[in-house]
Amino acid sequence: MNTSFEFFPPKTDQGKANLLKTTEKLIKFSPEYFSVTYGAGGSTRDGTLEACVLIKNSGAQALPHLSGIGASKDLIKEILTQYKANGLNRIVALRGDLPSGIGGLGDFPYALDLIKFIKTIEEDMSIEVAAYPEVHPDAESEDSDFKNFLDKVKAGADGAITQFFFEESVYFDFMEKCEKGKVLIPVTPGIMPIHDFEALTRMAKNCSANIPKWLKEGMEQYSNTRDQVKYGIEVIINLCERLIKYGVPGIHFFTVNREEPTSIIIKNLDI
Repeated sequence: MNTSFEFFPPKTDQGKANLLKTTEKLIKFSPEYFSVTYGAGGSTRDGTLEACVLIKNSGAQALPHLSGIGASKDLIKEILTQYKANGLNRIVALRGDLPSGIGGLGDFPYALDLIKFIKTIEEDMSIEVAAYPEVHPDAESEDSDFKNFLDKVKAGADGAITQFFFEESVYFDFMEKCEKGKVLIPVTPGIMPIHDFEALTRMAKNCSANIPKWLKEGMEQYSNTRDQVKYGIEVIINLCERLIKYGVPGIHFFTVNREEPTSIIIKNLDI
């Protein structure tokens, strides 16, 4: 079973050095790839590419994220040319968030528009897309959200990565819908190791990821971050074990640029 890791592009020289160290530590798990996020409106465009090149030079496959919202066709063409020139032939295509102060949606108001465009101009570019088993926060309904996912698959997605979740039934239910929808691409669960529960709560609220009552109550038993992280490691190990038993194609860890607790979790899994 494959593992993969997500980073965000660092802004400082120290951050770049730390990213390189983290890559070298996580590469020992033989991940399928490292992905690198892309800031709202392309705000980290250069940083995303630079981080991917650092990872690639370390001997691992790097997948840049690419957001379409607010971008023009010419800009996306330019970015894809840069990616290909650096040997990056696989990307994560997303709608992305519109940065504050910019009103236009550009040529790609939805991820579907971006996927179709990429497949038109770069047929050999492999595309991963996002899946939302607990429904995208901007979706009109659960049904319309899943239809949008099916449309992305039909448009040429080669694989999908889910938003993070904490109960395996969320993934199982989504995969049941995928089976009914005749989705054949691998759908990899995205897993968020718990580094800071307060920060996680804010992040979950922004992306409509549910934090179960039992997890919140479990965290509240502990008064310090160290014990909360230790409890969180147990929670994520148990979740991953159930997903592996189910037969997931891989696990994608949102690392927030840290080796731990991701390394501890993987070492406790038989993968």
